[in-house]
Amino acid sequence: MKLFYEVGYRHFKMPWEGGPRSELVELVESGGLKPCRAVDIGCGTGANAVFLAEHGFDVTGVDFAASALARAARLADARNVKVDWVEDDITALSRVQGRFDLLVDYGALDDLGRNDRDRYVRHVTPLANSGAQFLLWCFEWAPRWWERLVPIAMAMAPGEVQRRFGGDFVIERYAGGLDWTRFPPGFAAYVMTKT
Repeated sequence: MKLFYEVGYRHFKMPWEGGPRSELVELVESGGLKPCRAVDIGCGTGANAVFLAEHGFDVTGVDFAASALARAARLADARNVKVDWVEDDITALSRVQGRFDLLVDYGALDDLGRNDRDRYVRHVTPLANSGAQFLLWCFEWAPRWWERLVPIAMAMAPGEVQRRFGGDFVIERYAGGLDWTRFPPGFAAYVMTKT
């Protein structure tokens, strides 16, 4: 899987690249998320991390694809902001230092299989200070019968976020929807607060 991302980020514009994500922009610009120490988990080419840095956040961007981080660093340089870029595996974090007041994940957790999702939760949850906010965006829908037969990690099942994080976070669904006429058919954005 890492090879797919390394090659994709090195030679192509990936389908999900398109600037900072709307929910993040809305929360920052409305004052719902205030400048603090933040980590962008699975940051890719850095659009969200750079946006946060431009708005006064002290940002660390984490990804396992060196080619994505190289592009992210060029974006930060072009925008004249500082971001600490860290190459690390989000299911076995070993290079990310300290704790954070904001965690952001746009589509990293839902890209993992079940066992890797368990490891992600074990490694990411300790990054959050008490009271930290966690903006988690994921594909979310109940898997159809044929999706259960295909070993592709994509959508979180309804209730999975609550099951995985409910013991450590107060969870609020911020945005999302389901439309079976589209592919992918559904997503959810959660704002979670560390207890």
